[in-house]
Amino acid sequence: MRSKAFKFWALWAMALPLWGQVTITGTVQDAQGGPIPFAEVYLREVQRLETTDENGQFTFNNLPGGKYTVVAFSYGYEVLEKQLLFNDAFTVTLTLEALRAQELSEVVLSQKREAVFALKQLKKVEGTAIYAGKKTEVVLLEGITGNLAANNPRQIYAQVVGLNIYDNGDAGLQLNIGGRGLDPNRTANFNTRQNGYDISADVLGYPESYYTPPAEALEEIQVVRGAASLQYGTQFGGLVNFKFKRPVANKKLEWTTRQTLGSFDLRTSFNSLSGTVGKFSYYTYFNYKDGNGFRPNSNFNSRNYFAHLGYQLAENTKLTLETTFLNYLAKQPGGLTDAQFLEDPTFSNRDRNWFDVDWKLYSLRLDHSFSSKTDFSLNIFGLDASRSALGFRTNRVSQPDDVAEPRELLVDNFQNWGAETRLLTRYGLGKSESALLLGAKIYQTNNDQRQGPGTAAGNANFNFADAQFPNYERQSQFDFPNFNLAFFGENIFNITPKLTLTPGFRLEHIKTESLGSFRNVVLDLAGNPLLNQEVQDNRTFDRTFLLLGLGASYKLAPSVELYGNFSQNYRSVTFSDIRVVNPSFQIDENISDEDGFTADIGARGRFKDVFSYDASIFGLLYDNRLGEVLKSETRVNAAGELVETGRTVRFRGNIGTAFMYGLESFGNWSLKETFFPALEKLKMNHFVNLALTRSEYLSSEENNVEGNQVEFIPELNLRTGLNFGYGNLLGSLQYTYLSTQFTDATNAPQDVRDNQRGIEGAIPAYDILDLSFSYTYEKWKLEAGINNLMDNSYFTRRATGYPGPGIIPAQPRTFYTTLQLKL
Repeated sequence: MRSKAFKFWALWAMALPLWGQVTITGTVQDAQGGPIPFAEVYLREVQRLETTDENGQFTFNNLPGGKYTVVAFSYGYEVLEKQLLFNDAFTVTLTLEALRAQELSEVVLSQKREAVFALKQLKKVEGTAIYAGKKTEVVLLEGITGNLAANNPRQIYAQVVGLNIYDNGDAGLQLNIGGRGLDPNRTANFNTRQNGYDISADVLGYPESYYTPPAEALEEIQVVRGAASLQYGTQFGGLVNFKFKRPVANKKLEWTTRQTLGSFDLRTSFNSLSGTVGKFSYYTYFNYKDGNGFRPNSNFNSRNYFAHLGYQLAENTKLTLETTFLNYLAKQPGGLTDAQFLEDPTFSNRDRNWFDVDWKLYSLRLDHSFSSKTDFSLNIFGLDASRSALGFRTNRVSQPDDVAEPRELLVDNFQNWGAETRLLTRYGLGKSESALLLGAKIYQTNNDQRQGPGTAAGNANFNFADAQFPNYERQSQFDFPNFNLAFFGENIFNITPKLTLTPGFRLEHIKTESLGSFRNVVLDLAGNPLLNQEVQDNRTFDRTFLLLGLGASYKLAPSVELYGNFSQNYRSVTFSDIRVVNPSFQIDENISDEDGFTADIGARGRFKDVFSYDASIFGLLYDNRLGEVLKSETRVNAAGELVETGRTVRFRGNIGTAFMYGLESFGNWSLKETFFPALEKLKMNHFVNLALTRSEYLSSEENNVEGNQVEFIPELNLRTGLNFGYGNLLGSLQYTYLSTQFTDATNAPQDVRDNQRGIEGAIPAYDILDLSFSYTYEKWKLEAGINNLMDNSYFTRRATGYPGPGIIPAQPRTFYTTLQLKL
């Protein structure tokens, strides 16, 4: 029997590539014949996953004929698995049986889904986007047991390889992630989007994200590395896209409320409404947070509102409107020197520093299917926002705040709008089907920034006090009208049933302007003005360039995929690079754009239902890299001469050419399937997330830089943990370790004797242990956990500006508990 079976499967396997390409369409329905929207349908042999639309329909294109194991899954239903033989276009109906009430165990549902789909990547084609041949990772929020109320990034991004994360301890008001030597500050080196549209301050001129969606509202977070530049911009980091929960399809109204209490008076309240009424669907939430922080002078509060309104204009046409409002006010305790941190990491000598953010986002999206093979989308979006930073800021971090002196005030206003259109069509080429994506984006901003004296009071007064302090040294006022027009395209060529090539291009026109002036103020030793003059500083950067890329994918086996990609990258000079008068660093007058490339090659897949993995090596060349070195400060004196002031500052400019390379690997081992397959209610899996990274400055015109390591790169970045549970009780134990990393190009080491600045130096190695639990009973859910279980004292950043300057200590041991009710 074995011999006959082997011959049959061998003949079938050899014949499979010879059969023609077929299309499988179908419907997933319940026992009453009603459609099940957003169900997942999986072809095990080719590892392809599709999600049903609002009508429960799905399509698989460009498949070789043969025998397939079809698996269908939706929460609240039994998993359906059946084998079908296809040798021509085929339509199938899959009927799912509802689980009985006593079987609605969160652990069982999660375990069944993990067993079916294992490690999830983005599909080759999703909507009007192409991800074939790219390194993609998807964070499924429903599967995370952790501190979602505080947006804890260590736990949320635990399975995204190689991320470097700043720990702010602000309940997740800002996300600070980087990787591969990219500065994590406000995720500025990623293209940051929600539901496909930009959310950062200015994608080109100031790509920092002051707003981060609450994890409690998200379905998944999509991360695309390196080669995302062709579709989403020019950045080195790639794409981070926050995908919100979709409206509930089978209810008119679903209400979810989550109330959280935590250490240091943390209180959060998350309340959402969701439903579908005929052709109209909606999802909306309100999220409130406040807390006092673990250091004095670190209280905060925020209010965040989001609304998604969808209307099905026709069977193939949908219109979606989204609005987001965020406002938060935070008191900032400032930074510390190394000596202050070692003595008492909870110390603060700043009690007049404040930070205020007001963010308003709008999006109108049209999706239309011209046919089963051609999809179109148009997304029009806009931002009306501001951020204000107020406080005492000096490069002598240890200097006490002189309450008689004015505080420095920076006010930025961001008004921008954009439109992105995409057309994706599938067409026959030879005996296979290819997919072509063409798109265009127009983006325009009208931002302004003002810097000058604030009041000498201690409250959150964001009004300038020019009349009281006319000789304040750091004053500037600029407009930043930026314009961007881009055309992009990618094409999936299915060379063979196993080999796919995806070339792409992006044609960019970028015009970045800085129009305004700053004041050159020179004081004598008594503080009297020797010079107070306005200096005009108008700059224009106008460029047009072409970026190219290529992705490849090869099915080595039904459950093993080899992938590789190469993409050129580009980062335009931001207006914070061009002109912000900062006491901690000085800007090179000849600063210019950065460019380079990113390449990945790796393998991903799974072994049975036991082990899933993604391992790759990468290389990133960064030319004209912006960085900071220590230099003597220079300025124009009263005689108009450029002289040294005698102070040492960090000099920011194009440091040189850097190269980063390394190994990024992730593995997820199901201990339950290996040792206890019969225990259906048990969940137990172990994951390892390991990145080994090396770096070097290949060339530099600055002293003591060439041959050094690149900043923001720990050579060892490890996250590992155990996810476990039984019945409706879930748990997670996670360990994080990052080795020592430098913060400037001169590789200045940590100086524990430094009692003045704390701005430059290494970040010592640190490790953290997090423990979380959750328990579900009918409509109720209780979550609780301990972050930094070992109560380690550490820090993850040295800030050169707000919220410092200086060392920003990370949180000590903290507790949280969340009660959820869903009706």
